[in-house]
Amino acid sequence: MTTLPNLRPISEIPPKARVILRMDMDEPMADGIVTDVDRLKKSIPTIVQLLEKQCVVLLLGHVGRPNGKESKFSLRPIYDALLPLIRASVTTPVTDIFVEDVTDEAGILQASQTHNCICFENVRFWEGEEKNDPQFLLSVVKNADWYVNDALAVSHRRHRSMMLHHELPTAYGLAFINEVQKLMVVVDNPARPITIILGGAKKDKLTYISGLEVIADHILIGGKLPHLLPVDIQITDKFCVAALRDDGFDLNPNDIDVFCAVIKQSKTIVWAGAMGFFEKPEYRKGTEAIARAVVASGAYTVLAGGDTEASVSNLGEEEKINVVASGGGMMLELLTKKTLPAWE
Repeated sequence: MTTLPNLRPISEIPPKARVILRMDMDEPMADGIVTDVDRLKKSIPTIVQLLEKQCVVLLLGHVGRPNGKESKFSLRPIYDALLPLIRASVTTPVTDIFVEDVTDEAGILQASQTHNCICFENVRFWEGEEKNDPQFLLSVVKNADWYVNDALAVSHRRHRSMMLHHELPTAYGLAFINEVQKLMVVVDNPARPITIILGGAKKDKLTYISGLEVIADHILIGGKLPHLLPVDIQITDKFCVAALRDDGFDLNPNDIDVFCAVIKQSKTIVWAGAMGFFEKPEYRKGTEAIARAVVASGAYTVLAGGDTEASVSNLGEEEKINVVASGGGMMLELLTKKTLPAWE
């Protein structure tokens, strides 16, 4: 029985519609300059299709975790990086405008009548976003005909800009649908044994343990997580918890041997989080050893997390990875619950 959701594609959106597009814009910045545009690039095919249909595109997104309106988290630099990518990809003229106030209904109406690309400020500047306040973003919704979600990375969040599918006819971006289809292979038709590797320093991964135990044959736990495991978690024979080096900053040689032996026999691998303090080269040995074992396994492989991805990129073996997930939290939520708030 398949659990793949029936996600409406953007091809069903009529020409000249006014479309809210929720993008993943949370790119790294240094001194107000975007240093990586990979997330922005994912949405370019969706934007191109909409603009070629003469739609008006109203772009929503966030960057960082601002406390109110903080200028260092403004989306202006993000749009400065995004708009050249759009213009290089479309044949139709792009007329853009930056709207600072998402609550200015009259201003949004005027902008949408004279421009086809409306760029809004960081939605997290308003507390209504993370509180999922039903009144927040109504000024944008009233000026739109459709909603498109192409922000899979945050689709496990019940934030207002992620829940507009309850307000408007909804479709999902090309990148969104493509990645969901690849991830659902692990849910619907996985090759066994399934090994799940958890690392990094974010304790919230451990909240998914009980759900992961249902679907996994083996669960390998490294990074900082062995120190963070709650005492009430029952460690069954599915688990392999790293002992770590004496300083706690990486796997020890025995951990590496045990983990690699499990990985070698795996047919499906889900990996989220580095095995050590990856920021320091001297603590990358465990992560790099696991990366080599993963790419050599020939398993159907899903990775999530910047350090996890970097460890494979450093080997030049990215083509052996089936899915580089947009976000670890989203991936774990989808695998364990088989659904996301973004389409519920």
